[in-house]
Amino acid sequence: MNITLLLIAAIQAGTPLLLATLGETITEKAGHLNLGVEGMMLVGAVMGFVTAFETQNAGLAILVAMLAGLAASLIYAFLTVSLRTNQIVTGLALTIFGTGVSSFIGSSYIGEVVPANVKLFLKSSIEIPLLSKIPFVGDILFKQDILVYLSIIITVFFGIYLYKSRIGLNLKAVGENPYAADAVGINVSLYKYIHILIGGALSGLAGGYISLVYIPVWQDNVVAGKGWIAVALVIFVSWNPYKAILGSYFFGLLDIIGFRLQKFELHIPQDIIDMLPYIATIVVLIITSIRPSIKNNPPHWLGREYFREDR
Repeated sequence: MNITLLLIAAIQAGTPLLLATLGETITEKAGHLNLGVEGMMLVGAVMGFVTAFETQNAGLAILVAMLAGLAASLIYAFLTVSLRTNQIVTGLALTIFGTGVSSFIGSSYIGEVVPANVKLFLKSSIEIPLLSKIPFVGDILFKQDILVYLSIIITVFFGIYLYKSRIGLNLKAVGENPYAADAVGINVSLYKYIHILIGGALSGLAGGYISLVYIPVWQDNVVAGKGWIAVALVIFVSWNPYKAILGSYFFGLLDIIGFRLQKFELHIPQDIIDMLPYIATIVVLIITSIRPSIKNNPPHWLGREYFREDR
């Protein structure tokens, strides 16, 4: 087994998980638990694929995937922020909605392949000068496609945004106690809307990466549960964007290692191999729950409704 190729594939498999985890982290930092990540990813996946297939424009396909995820999250934001509906129920409904939309729109594209020029642009490896020449590490980290680099840049940006900027601190205040944040002049509803929409756009981008780069052939339910893994990853990485990189790549490794093991003729049932990421998700949640710490605590107001007139 070529370790270098395995780790390269793990990073690519983990990239959609990283984007979706970042999106859900930002959303939860605003105090909203959005279980509709799977649905937003599916909407982004189908709209990105259809756009790429019909226009053969890679940039437009990525943009539409993000806008589709953003539009889906706008539904969630309106219901939970403005109408104060139950966040868990609304998120689950969004997943069902996204699953139905992707199946309906994608039904006539099943088996179709992403246009060659789009695939070439998005999947082509970009070598970073000097860094790509570093033995072993250079081949793994610095010869990746453009969206892998973009996901890492987004991660670093959100790390700085959350921990080093005033707006990030305000966001933390909104997630911890929106009434206190409101009392010091922070527009709580605006913060919630903006960050829920950002989370939706990142989930849409994650779905677009799956249908355009990772599995560039349209098939029903192409996301295959990765949105649920992303929701669990948020807890695993303690709502920390930097930790999300390692967590996502680890689960990406679990996602593809089964295909590599088949070369050794170990006769492991494919169903068992497919279960690995989900078994690991359950184990992670159990470990996290029995070893709580202050760092692992979610935003205090997560999942709770906020009504300004209750002050």
